[in-house]
Amino acid sequence: MAKFRIKKGDTVKVLSGKDAGSTGKVIAVYRDADRVLVEGVNRVTRHTKAGQTARGSQTGGLVVQESPIHVSNVQVVDPSDKKPTRIKTRVETVERDGRQKAVRTRVGVRSGKDL
Repeated sequence: MAKFRIKKGDTVKVLSGKDAGSTGKVIAVYRDADRVLVEGVNRVTRHTKAGQTARGSQTGGLVVQESPIHVSNVQVVDPSDKKPTRIKTRVETVERDGRQKAVRTRVGVRSGKDL
């Protein structure tokens, strides 16, 4: 299983597919399927079966919603220059309560700044 460098809440840019070039916020990450759900990207039309809610209103019909996109087709946007960047991890040792502890920080390769 590959490393996942993209997290929920990241702003990503779509690199390929029908929505190439668009940006959006990551809503959910599906690690088992190597996919991410991006807000406003890869929208599909679903036919939902008609039913009734508890208040008696009709539901169903055509619903447009986002569909997951493969993680290899998106890249995190660097907040400093708003361009896509790769991500690396910087490990720092911090002393807490008299003990040394390793703290991992995600860093954009493009600018070298923390994400």
